[in-house]
Amino acid sequence: MKATAPDIHTEQQTDERLVGSVRVLAVLTELAKYPEGVSLDEMARTVDSPKPTVHRALASLCKAGLAAKDGRGRYLLGDEFLRMAFANHEQRPDHLRVQPILDRLAERYGETAHYAVLDGHDVVYRAKVDPAVGAMRLTSTIGGRNPAHVTGVGKMLLALKLPTIDTVEAWVGDRQLERRTARSAGTSRELHEQLELVRARGYSVDDQENEPGVNCLAVPIYLTSPSAPSGAVSVSALAYRTPLQTLIDDLSVIRSIVEGKSDEELQ
Repeated sequence: MKATAPDIHTEQQTDERLVGSVRVLAVLTELAKYPEGVSLDEMARTVDSPKPTVHRALASLCKAGLAAKDGRGRYLLGDEFLRMAFANHEQRPDHLRVQPILDRLAERYGETAHYAVLDGHDVVYRAKVDPAVGAMRLTSTIGGRNPAHVTGVGKMLLALKLPTIDTVEAWVGDRQLERRTARSAGTSRELHEQLELVRARGYSVDDQENEPGVNCLAVPIYLTSPSAPSGAVSVSALAYRTPLQTLIDDLSVIRSIVEGKSDEELQ
């Protein structure tokens, strides 16, 4: 039987389609950074592509409902994209189970409560609850990221993942650890020493290491397994309003709430 030569033209078309789909996804990802909308010219410059190419990508996204054009001619995420994202987020078992816990923590301390998971070198915030009054503006947003080594939730999870200086150094690799504030760990050795302290205590703190004037206390939470944490929960507070020591002194209560104990059991 005679072998059939590969169809070079077909392979080239497939590659072009793949490149096109990657470009559309790049435009969609960038679009999420502009909640107030972005012009075609701005988007073309941002993704470094010709305007006609970016316009086709945006047109495809608009057709699918993943993007929309407002009255000023600016593009933003479409309602269908938001519907899918929020529906998926609401249906996640970990989010559903952790929400009442965050509600109780935010109400009890009058501060912001977070649930986050580890993803590479960052933490990703899966859920967040602000207090009814006095909410503060933080770098954390649902779906957003922060460097793991400067956050309470991140260091809590890293302490369980990186038990030795060798594993810490491997995790850091060739990177330079970002010092968000003067209190942030900037070397593998500094981070290792902090993680050793976390393991000894069973909880983690962010003593104004990610944002000046903001501290937090974090503990692991076991939503899907009794032995492996699904993530970590933290109470993040304005340092002048709720000093770190106040949270540490109330550690047993925070742990009990995270474990799902009732108000009657806390008394």
